[in-house]
Amino acid sequence: MIDLYPQVRLAHIGLVLISGILFAARGAGVLVGAPWSMAPAVRRLSYAIDTALLGAALWLLYILDLNPFAVPWLSTKIALLLAYIVLGTLALKRARTMRVRLLCFVAALLCFGFMLTVARAHQPLGFFSS
Repeated sequence: MIDLYPQVRLAHIGLVLISGILFAARGAGVLVGAPWSMAPAVRRLSYAIDTALLGAALWLLYILDLNPFAVPWLSTKIALLLAYIVLGTLALKRARTMRVRLLCFVAALLCFGFMLTVARAHQPLGFFSS
C-alpha cells in the first residue's frame, strides 16, 4: 500500500488546490451577485471535489497508519477544516447580510491559508512555529 503514497499525496494536494480555487471563485461570485456561483452544477462539482479530497485524506491516513487525533498538526488541521466549513457555508449562503458574508468569506480564506501552512510545516502553528 505504501507504494501508492506518492500518487495519493499528489492527488490530495491537487484536490486541495482545486477545492480552494473553486471556493474562492464561488465566494467572489456570491459577493458580486453572479448566479453561476450557486448553480446546481457548480455546487455538485464542489461536492464531488470535496468528497474526493476527503477520500484521499482518509486514504493517506490509512497508508501512513496515522491517528489524526494523536498527531498535533493533524488535529489542528481538522479543527481548522471544521471552522473553514462553517465559515464557508456562512459565506456562500447562510449569512443574512452581505457584510457578514464578506467577513465569513475572508475568514474562511484565512483558515484555508493557515491550513496550508500547517500541512506544509507539519506543525500546529504552521509557519509561525519557527
